[in-house]
Amino acid sequence: MDWSAVVIVVLFLLLPSPCASDDRLLLGKPLSPGTTIVSDGGGFTLGFFSPTNSTSAPANLYLGIWYADIPPLTAVWIANRETPATNTTSSSPPTLSLTNTSNLVLSDATGRVLWTSNVTAASSPSAVAVLQDTGNLVIRSSQNGTTLWQSFDHPSDSFLPGMKIRLSYATRSSERLVSWKSVAGGDPSPGPFSYGVDPATALQLFLWNGTRPLMRDGPWSGYSVASRYQSGAGAFVYQAIVSTADEIYLTYTLSDGGGATARTRFVVTDAGTYQLQSWNATSPSPAWVVLGESPAFDCNRYGHCGAYGYCDNTAAPAPACRCLDGFEPADAGEWGAGDFSRGCRRKAALRCGAAGAGEDLRLTGMKSPDKFVRVANRSFEECAAECGGNCSCVAYAYANLSTATGTAGDATRCLVWAGDLIDTEKIGDVVGSDTLYLRVAGVRGNSNRNALRIALPTVLASSILIITGIFLAWFKFKKGKRRSKDYNSKVSLVTTCSSDVLVEGSPAQDFELPFIKFEDIEAATHNFSEAYKIGQGGFGKVYKAMLGDHEVAIKRLSKDSEQGTEEFRNEVILIAKLQHRNLVRLLGYSVEGDEKILIYEYLPNRSLDAILFDSSRKMSLDWPTRFNIIKGVARGLLYLHQDSRLTIVHRDLKAANVLLDAEMRPKIADFGMARIFNDNQKNANTRRVVGTYGYMAPEYAMEGVFSVKSDVYSFGVLILELVTGIRRSNLNTIKGFANITIYAWNMWKDGKGKDLADPSIVDTCSLDEVLLCSHMALLCAQENPDDRPLMSSVMLALENGSTTLPTPKNPGHYGQGSSDIEQTRDRTDNSMNSLTLTNIEGR
Repeated sequence: MDWSAVVIVVLFLLLPSPCASDDRLLLGKPLSPGTTIVSDGGGFTLGFFSPTNSTSAPANLYLGIWYADIPPLTAVWIANRETPATNTTSSSPPTLSLTNTSNLVLSDATGRVLWTSNVTAASSPSAVAVLQDTGNLVIRSSQNGTTLWQSFDHPSDSFLPGMKIRLSYATRSSERLVSWKSVAGGDPSPGPFSYGVDPATALQLFLWNGTRPLMRDGPWSGYSVASRYQSGAGAFVYQAIVSTADEIYLTYTLSDGGGATARTRFVVTDAGTYQLQSWNATSPSPAWVVLGESPAFDCNRYGHCGAYGYCDNTAAPAPACRCLDGFEPADAGEWGAGDFSRGCRRKAALRCGAAGAGEDLRLTGMKSPDKFVRVANRSFEECAAECGGNCSCVAYAYANLSTATGTAGDATRCLVWAGDLIDTEKIGDVVGSDTLYLRVAGVRGNSNRNALRIALPTVLASSILIITGIFLAWFKFKKGKRRSKDYNSKVSLVTTCSSDVLVEGSPAQDFELPFIKFEDIEAATHNFSEAYKIGQGGFGKVYKAMLGDHEVAIKRLSKDSEQGTEEFRNEVILIAKLQHRNLVRLLGYSVEGDEKILIYEYLPNRSLDAILFDSSRKMSLDWPTRFNIIKGVARGLLYLHQDSRLTIVHRDLKAANVLLDAEMRPKIADFGMARIFNDNQKNANTRRVVGTYGYMAPEYAMEGVFSVKSDVYSFGVLILELVTGIRRSNLNTIKGFANITIYAWNMWKDGKGKDLADPSIVDTCSLDEVLLCSHMALLCAQENPDDRPLMSSVMLALENGSTTLPTPKNPGHYGQGSSDIEQTRDRTDNSMNSLTLTNIEGR
């Protein structure tokens, strides 16, 4: 018997079919009808399909991506929407091929090209097309992994987690979600409805019917995140608007990490609505469930309430049209009958005067109107003056966008209106809403009741503060506690504690720090010269200077910062009480008018993130240095949580807030967000969630509950960044995972913990120490706060090299982002119209 022939036959049978399902398409192996490509996790399928209810004959074939495990085929992306292939038995079928120019080409039997990816980047002879578990079809180089093209950049009607709806600042070109022409008729060709970024302003999103707006989101006011819990999806949905130097885009993630198991999508329907849908597989009749829809009410439709009318989304039981203050219905009969098209008119004519714009009617919690003009490079005061000095101006609104990472050029947002106010809404007093300043007849005079209503409480409050200050100063003088010095005088900073700032019910407390004359600081910085500036954040600029014989860092808080006063007070109070080698030292402060200055010890190596994430500088961070930084930060946190006379939760621990001295010793900085706990207090709750997206513990980001375990979570993320050298949400490096904790968790589960080490430290690291730190990081970043260790246990394990640590559980995760956030939560309901807006602010 010829055994060699048997062996050849057996080997042939064991080889996979050239058309077998896989997650990739290779050069020379085309895809044709009847064969598919399935993502690695089995969530999505790429192949040819014909809509089941299509009325065309013969049936049209489309190349698309759909959910692999949902029985009614639900396509989320279609390549050839306008050029379907024909499915006949008399001709050869169409094929999808990857060419040697790194392009995907769909062609019919005659060779006619029906669709191509049009890759314009340098081609790669070893390119591969991969269908990812996110539903994204990616062409990438096999040599270096560079992405050459991806379907996420060319959406159809569906918006999946991780996708971006973007607009280029340079070209004003954008990609929109576009509805099917007819779902019932099985026609996926582009319909009339679309959703995307407004090319005229680059500041807002629209749902259009052709060129006519159907629904509009309000103007962007900086980094924003919208979050809400969707019980039908069993997850939090986080939408974010992100601005870089080149573009602005909308994206979103799910709290369960997205991926193939996330059967949730936004979709523009052929009925002209923008829906959030989730697949309900547990009901007796599995189906897509609509979790939210916009516009939800007629009141939310673009311009429904007419000129100077607004949709009050806070009204019960449903949103209702109302007139802005100072206006009345143009036709009371039509308004009462539900016809709001004629809008509202002024009750009294507006007279142009020279009174200050600060007396304009202040409307909080608004979605600002459309048809605005953005005036460049204006402060708030200049924006108000811009409107006050123009008799045509009817309203203005201001926002500071400087907190947006990557924002280039003008970071102010001064909006003025000179015509009718169209499509205004009241959305509630949440962070992310606008304050609209409306010019109304009579408001600009001192006799106006509205102005009095605004000004009187302010005057009374100011008077009380002045009187209280005088009394306290006299009291301190009588006790001999106030002393003057020629250069630095000791002054007392007195504050009345509140439940959100210090321990509730505690008495006012006195804190002494050297007070530095403002003129001395001006002289030291040469009037705050740019040549002395060493850094800048959302709350101001930092300068390096000499005061006396000391080299110091001078932090000048921005006048435009809405939170500067509270953070200034909080930082002075806390750091004055704290002394530890791993905490930055506050040397003094200065207050003059609206100027607020903090003076710190100068640390020559500046912040950890400036070195760790800079490829040209990170070589100075070998593994022994990184391990010492981890242990130093742990000591600082242990002191804050347990060893100091106060129990303090930092709330904003991150690489940017870890400063390094000349010997690379770490010091925790920026205590503006910190809070003090009672000895027996376990946790606290706040409506004002502040911190940095990616470092924040899930219970804090979602519920506002914070404790020492919130800092422990942030420390776990920081350890992972130091071990891997990867920024917490660098999607290009963490291979498509939502953030570094999810990435590290999956590597750990797969027994690849040693592969987490940054390649730049492989030659200098101790594998046992890397594994210990990775293990401890995952324990710190567990979802349940009770499962996370205390810093005393963390410090013990790091110092003694414990090998008996428990197995880490699933890490906490709530989406992704790259900047600081401040969030005010609103628990009124879970409807589409009650998204909690989160303003992301830099430090």
